[in-house]
Amino acid sequence: MAKKFTVAAQLFTLRDFLKTPADIVNTIKQVKKIGYDAAQISGVGPIDPTELNKIMNDAGVKPIGAHVNLNEFRTDAAKVIADCKAWDIKYVAIPWLPRQEFTTRASWIKLFKEFEKYAVQFQKEGIAVQYHNHMFEFEKFGIRCGKGGQTVLDMMFENTTVLQAELDFGWVARGGHDPVAWAKKLKGRLDQVHLKDWGIVDDQPVWRAIGEGGIDWPAVIKACKQSGTLDFIVEQDSCPITNDPFRSLKISREYLAEQGL
Repeated sequence: MAKKFTVAAQLFTLRDFLKTPADIVNTIKQVKKIGYDAAQISGVGPIDPTELNKIMNDAGVKPIGAHVNLNEFRTDAAKVIADCKAWDIKYVAIPWLPRQEFTTRASWIKLFKEFEKYAVQFQKEGIAVQYHNHMFEFEKFGIRCGKGGQTVLDMMFENTTVLQAELDFGWVARGGHDPVAWAKKLKGRLDQVHLKDWGIVDDQPVWRAIGEGGIDWPAVIKACKQSGTLDFIVEQDSCPITNDPFRSLKISREYLAEQGL
């Protein structure tokens, strides 16, 4: 029997439609209607985690992870664990960093040790901690006369063992790197990934639905499967082509279905 993979919507894409509990109920129903049976929690307005879990499951949209800011880990890691259990999820990602605070290799490595501490703590509770990249993690340290150098993301996973990656392939490509190479590089630490595409309109880079940009998705999906990926999560930061994030998510879902997901 062929292995079944999950395709999920990242709720941050729909953040403008998730401000109140009533909004959340209506939006999650639409997420199901456009073809998603799972979603990653992010960008949701104030709501009790148990209530959110019930709303999602009642609509047939399973929570499969969440984004939680680093400050929340630092302030009360026990609460983050409790929220994850109330959401009934096994993955939680740190989605962003105040990168201006880290200007040296040593400062980055100190941060990565902090990430690993959370990863070990949460692993004992059956929860995997991930890091979600943007573009700045592809800055290189140590280049000499055009040679050598190491990206921040390379340093992160060289200095951790339990921390998982939640590669965002749109940002990998925007950072000038090969999504396929990175999917292969993080084999075994890549249970969940973010699918995001971009193209050029009027000489400017814009986010587009999956399949409408320049990323070679069949090759990326193949590499992810070979690296152990279980969940493919669709995110679109903005939707300048459709001006409708539901429509953009639907286009992406239909494209991925054509790719066998």
